[in-house]
Parts: sequence; structure tokens; C-alpha cells
Amino acid sequence: MAELRRLRHAVAEEQDTIWTILQQAIQKRKEEGSEQWQDGYPNPEVIANDIEKNYAYVCVDEDDVILGYVALIFDIEPAYENIEGHWLTERPYAGIHRLAVNQEPYVKGIATWMMKAVEPICKELGYYSIKVDTNFDNIGMLRVFEKLDYVYCGEVYFRGAARKAFEKRLD
Repeated sequence: MAELRRLRHAVAEEQDTIWTILQQAIQKRKEEGSEQWQDGYPNPEVIANDIEKNYAYVCVDEDDVILGYVALIFDIEPAYENIEGHWLTERPYAGIHRLAVNQEPYVKGIATWMMKAVEPICKELGYYSIKVDTNFDNIGMLRVFEKLDYVYCGEVYFRGAARKAFEKRLD
């Protein structure tokens, strides 16, 4: 039987748990030899801001255990305005940032599940495009983007570093 899970807004009381999950992701990126998230970002203040602005979502199981975290943002991402390449669309979009999966308990496929789960939320709010980016060496996220038919659009820059940028049309 498939495990029941859902995506819902995070609440302030979950900030410490979310930070623990992000710390696991930061450590995993370091162990994989990546520079991504090794510069003090993200941090607890970023999570608090995500929760305050209603960007913060958690994937929970049937016991409300948090399996993953993602920020789903419907505001313009300034870095996306200066892409070296071309987006598929020029319309309003949802941006996905700070996706991280709990390693304790680790449930295979949660990142993919969360990326799929945001799609109906976006459509319901009238956003038919999702834009994302990741480090060149984040093989796990690159595989998720490929699996879910995200299209490589070029490079964007965050804190001086180039990132691969992707978009998926939802219509």
C-alpha cells in the first residue's frame, strides 16, 4: 500500500524541524563535494521569512511527520530577470527554492513527489509556469527535473555563482 502523504503550508512551530532538514541537505551537498549551500545560505532567518510570507510548504506523512520542505514563491525572482539563455514563457510563474528531503526518516522519491505536488497548487492560483534552478553538480535535482519534463533554459546567478535554470509549462 502506498504511503499517504500531503503537501501543506508550514507553521512557525515547525521552523526548527525544517532547519534540521535543511542542515541535513547542506551536509549532504558538502559530502558530495558541492559548493551549493556552503556559504551560510539557507539559514534559520530564511526559513522564518518563508513561513511568514506563506512560501513554506512541508510534505508530511499520515502521522504528520515532515518528510521534506520546499519554498513555493509567486513573486518575481530578481535573478531570473537576467538569464543567460531564454525562458520558455514570459508570463507570471511560480518559483521553487530550497527543496530539501528529511534524511531521518528518509523516504525515496519525496523530492519528485513534492515537485509534482506543487503543480496543482500553481494551477489553482493561476500560475501555468514553474521556474527552478540548481547547482551544476546537484545530480539528484537535475534527475528530478529531467524526470518531470523541465526544460533547460540557460544560466542564472545567485550570490555570484552560475546555476542551471529550468522551466516547466503547466498548460
